Amino acid sequence: MTEHTFKQFDVELEEIRRGVLQMGGLVEAQVAKALEGLRNGDMVLLDAVVEGDKSVNMAQIKLDDDCSHIIAKRQPAARDLRMVLTVIKTIADLERIGDEAKKIAKAGRRLHSSEIPFAPRVGLSQSAEIALEMLRAALDGFARADASRSEEIKRKDAEVDAGFKGIMRQLITYMMEDPRTITNSLEMLFIAKSIERVGDHAMNIAEHVVFMVSGEDVRFEKAQASLGSQS
Repeated sequence: MTEHTFKQFDVELEEIRRGVLQMGGLVEAQVAKALEGLRNGDMVLLDAVVEGDKSVNMAQIKLDDDCSHIIAKRQPAARDLRMVLTVIKTIADLERIGDEAKKIAKAGRRLHSSEIPFAPRVGLSQSAEIALEMLRAALDGFARADASRSEEIKRKDAEVDAGFKGIMRQLITYMMEDPRTITNSLEMLFIAKSIERVGDHAMNIAEHVVFMVSGEDVRFEKAQASLGSQS
């Protein structure tokens, strides 16, 4: 490879890195807007989130295409290959977070247009904020090629999971006490599950960053540890 080719390769790698961060910013905004629209009953904002999912999908398609071209043309190895593979995995998780934002927005529209205005009061805000913090931290780790916050993100993921279980118990209680709340309680449950999934995908991104930085695949550590303790 000539010096010019090396420089062009560096430019291409920087472009996909920047593209991931731009897509991450778009997805984070989608989740935040969906939650704000849900909280305020802002149908215009909720509609904008549903429409905005197309931009998230297009961003993934473009970055996937760019990565395919880099692999075909440059045949990257070692750290560069890990970076390209991390981009492919990360944008898949970002696209799924975008899907969860759209689900929240659609559920919000159904709740606020319901003939029964009652919406069960459950604590979604804390779990939602933690999930968004996880996403920001994971994207920051990607930007800096720094996996040092992966354990912190893992702990926060456990908090989000526990929050979802608590919300589910509350909603079951609502539905048992008053069957009229079942429809809206289920909508709130779907929203809580989407928030929990945002945390899961943020955790995935943090694990992809560990792979990018160190080459270590930590996705199945728990399962492997469990199997090891049984043998």
